[in-house]
Amino acid sequence: MITPKAEFSLIQLIPNMLTIAGLCAGLSAIRFGVHGDYTLAAQFILAACVLDGLDGRLARLLNSDSDLGAELDSLADFVNFGVAAPLVVYFWALQDMRSAGWISVLIFAVCCAMRLARFNISSRADDDGPNNHFVGVPSPFGALLVMLPMFISFAFADTPLLPAVVISANMILVGLLMISKIPTWSFKNLRISRENVKFFLLGFAIFGAAVLTYAWVTLVVLCLGYIGMVLWHLFSKSPTHPDKET
Repeated sequence: MITPKAEFSLIQLIPNMLTIAGLCAGLSAIRFGVHGDYTLAAQFILAACVLDGLDGRLARLLNSDSDLGAELDSLADFVNFGVAAPLVVYFWALQDMRSAGWISVLIFAVCCAMRLARFNISSRADDDGPNNHFVGVPSPFGALLVMLPMFISFAFADTPLLPAVVISANMILVGLLMISKIPTWSFKNLRISRENVKFFLLGFAIFGAAVLTYAWVTLVVLCLGYIGMVLWHLFSKSPTHPDKET
């Protein structure tokens, strides 16, 4: 008896299509970084972050989760956030440091790989309880924090470029934060009460307008706000929960 082949609707494949699009964005960022177009390279990394935030949630919404999609998403995250982001920063400001700058790239990439490997292991655990925290800094936010010196340079063109040693140290520090046990806030299970929906939508509109009008300044503020949140969790007694990144 011949078993009929499984068929998928195009809608069910959209999450994987978004993952592949994000992977292409990350690879394109490397290309433009090599050619010195750092603004466009940073924009491609940001596009990869947005697509990474959409694919997993859309897969759950469409009930199209799969082992292939999970592995593809993890591999794309490593390329986009563990390789492309530090390479763009390296091409932008660390080439004069030579070996020292490259070592910081390697440390960050290895930390990102370990971060994603830990996530893959924990995601296979049978745990259906609520998850309000990540363990360590998630890789997309790690990429944004590594690129924070670039955002500052783009936002404030008259500001002197940070010393290369500071940019390199920031890359290493963020890498260590990714593999740390620090609990960081997860927005996955965030719930908004009916009374506060209007304020949330208003805030989202203001944030969207700020991104469209003052993109780099908004990203600087976003990164600094996230750093403040990490420090708050570091010095608070918030419980940690199993790590689920998407």
